[in-house]
Amino acid sequence: MTVPDTGPRVEPGSFRDPGNRVLHRRGEVLRGLDERAARDWRSLAASDFFRDLLATGKVCGTEELVPVPVDLPWAAVLRHERIPFVSHPYEWSFGMLREAALLHLDILAAALAAGFTTKDGSAYNLQWRGASPVFIDVGSFEPLRDGEPWAGYRQFCQTLLYPLLLQAHLGLDFQPWLRARIDGIEPDQMRRLFGGGRRLRAGVLTHVHLHGAMQARNARASTSDVRDQLRAAGYSRDLALATVRGLTRLVRRLAHRPAETHWGDYQRTCAYSAADRRAKEEFVDRATAATGPGLALDLGANDGRYARIAARHAGQVVAVEQDPAVVDALWRALRDEGERRILPLVMDLADPSPGGGWRGVERASFTDRARADVVLALAVVHHLAIGRNVPLPEVLDQLVAYATTGATLVVEFVHPEDPMARRLLANKPDGLFPDYRRDTFEALLAARGRVLRRVELPSGTRTLYQVVVGG
Repeated sequence: MTVPDTGPRVEPGSFRDPGNRVLHRRGEVLRGLDERAARDWRSLAASDFFRDLLATGKVCGTEELVPVPVDLPWAAVLRHERIPFVSHPYEWSFGMLREAALLHLDILAAALAAGFTTKDGSAYNLQWRGASPVFIDVGSFEPLRDGEPWAGYRQFCQTLLYPLLLQAHLGLDFQPWLRARIDGIEPDQMRRLFGGGRRLRAGVLTHVHLHGAMQARNARASTSDVRDQLRAAGYSRDLALATVRGLTRLVRRLAHRPAETHWGDYQRTCAYSAADRRAKEEFVDRATAATGPGLALDLGANDGRYARIAARHAGQVVAVEQDPAVVDALWRALRDEGERRILPLVMDLADPSPGGGWRGVERASFTDRARADVVLALAVVHHLAIGRNVPLPEVLDQLVAYATTGATLVVEFVHPEDPMARRLLANKPDGLFPDYRRDTFEALLAARGRVLRRVELPSGTRTLYQVVVGG
């Protein structure tokens, strides 16, 4: 995707720390620092621990631009590695959130040992290179002042620890909770969920009930008052490190074993024959090979079979699947393979992530982020059009909205007589979808792009199309 050559654009989600702002300019990701932040950065850049974090890929690649570009009025400007696709924590699986939390704690422990700390503890400080998390908020590091608590503890609890506790101890998917509140789950909410005997479950008494009680006790105290109290009580870097190690042990112990779902065994239970599957794989391979190394979306990715094929040719593949358990299994497999080109995400395509936070733009919507060079929509249209009652023209409008002009759309139409379509139609009133027909679908498709190829699968009840969007 070509990035327009425009002037600096401030990232809408970077306003919370006035000392540094993230900027976009001519395809580069920059960070402007004020005088204090610039001093902190130079101390950080000179430290061995930070160089180790960069070398191991735990922190995004960062370098200072010298001299400061004339069009950027900051004391210092950093250039960051560009993350292939920005995702949000409510789009991650349990295992992904847990892995991100462990990386956050690992980085904090290294910082404390070297005389630094982080101002933030938010899950939004992490992103992904494929199946591997990476810390992106370089502006969060600052020198440690003795006697000060970790300023990011509350954020860490609300956006990382509490969602993990919710799913590990109660079996509740955390994604809707994080999507509903950009600042995460409040201690008061958690206390109501973890009353009685539940308060004795791992991590709950200390990090939910005692945390909430401490907040209530110090509600009227200033930050400096709390700092003075902790210093007088002998709070030290060693105690801070002990807290981080305790959190790390807790997070490592948290586990979630999801119940079996229909989608977890879809490749075995779906209606594809071996011949259908081979033809479909060949079609996807040829279509993605012709596009080149850009961003590919696999919508309804399931176990990642076609995402892996797309990754042979694309620079990055975002594999979207509704079932959190299926995404978690896919992420674990990709992690074990060392895959850095496929990012699995949890999302309902009938209810994709909206814009959120301040003015609705602090966290960009999925549609705004997903400007792809290849869009795979395989065995998706019938689930949206029949299963979710979305009008067929609107289904195609949304698929096209995920693509750049001239991008490739690979879409599968499941005929009304296909066993899966008949199963969905059996649960709907007769005659509800008179326009769900192949000829109607092809006319709608032709109005939105140029059809390059059309292949009917051997079963005779499914057809694949390769379309140039807007062509």
